[in-house]
Amino acid sequence: MYNKNIKLFIAILIIAYGGYQFYEGLIGNGIMYLLLSTIFIFLYFKNEFILLSFLKLRKQNFEGAKKWLDKIKNPKSALTTKQQGYYHYLNGIMVSQTNMNEAEKYFKTAISLGLSMDHDLAMAKLNLAGIAFSKRRRQEANKLLSEAQKLDKRNMLADQIKMMKEQMKKAQMPNQHYGSPTSSRQNRRSRR
Repeated sequence: MYNKNIKLFIAILIIAYGGYQFYEGLIGNGIMYLLLSTIFIFLYFKNEFILLSFLKLRKQNFEGAKKWLDKIKNPKSALTTKQQGYYHYLNGIMVSQTNMNEAEKYFKTAISLGLSMDHDLAMAKLNLAGIAFSKRRRQEANKLLSEAQKLDKRNMLADQIKMMKEQMKKAQMPNQHYGSPTSSRQNRRSRR
């Protein structure tokens, strides 16, 4: 995997050579080199391993997605800030199935680095709300849930948000324990 700056340097070299081809009168070659440079510019802003990991996740192949993400050895030098956010976001999604503490760290890091799409940010906040709710931090969960609902402008997560709200309401209801028939009989016997 190339460092993000190497990709940019390669794109500049290809553009320069394309300009030289224009200068020499080889217009077709110049256009081809300019088009070739757009690939490296695209890969500067969208990392190839993160894209491949997203494709694997869409097919519910968590192992394949993790394999592609593991190829990114040093995210700080290889990725731009938004890409680092998506790197942590994807790791959080994969780890959330097994380790909630680690997933919480990944999602918080992803939110602090930033995600370019609102529904991805809403998904990260929804996952954080679920983690906070499971750790009995209701106020934080309510706050994150309302933020996720505001970010979900296309209602892509409406069902999940609704389910989470229902679960939170059920958990807030006081548990009323009515004595079972056997326990009331035992109470009567103990009084005698």
